[in-house]
Amino acid sequence: MPWDPVRDLLTMQERYESLFGRTSPGWVPAADLCEVADRFILTIELPGLGRSDMDIAFATDTLTVSGQRPDPAPCERYQQFERAQGRFSRAFRFAVPVDADRIAADLADGILTVTVPKAGGGTVVRIDVE
Repeated sequence: MPWDPVRDLLTMQERYESLFGRTSPGWVPAADLCEVADRFILTIELPGLGRSDMDIAFATDTLTVSGQRPDPAPCERYQQFERAQGRFSRAFRFAVPVDADRIAADLADGILTVTVPKAGGGTVVRIDVE
């Protein structure tokens, strides 16, 4: 078998990560989580993935986005290999109650946007001091 530096580097990375307790193999897509008055807005970069390649679940106070990027077409030898393949999983925990029934997700141009409304609609109640 010819020497494949990419394979060797990926193997070394997996071994290094296992030393520190990383439990989920795969890759980690970039994400931004923004909070506004009445909701959270989560955006995750998932280029090349379709709706059927991912799963979104909410339990208790944690939103989990997971899935798998399909393996690329066969290649004899890579000149450069940077895009991660295989399974991924990201979990986001919310410190305030959210309305799980109104969570919505949209995928456009490789960006997954998940809107997580806060419970109570984010209404502000003014309290007068007597």
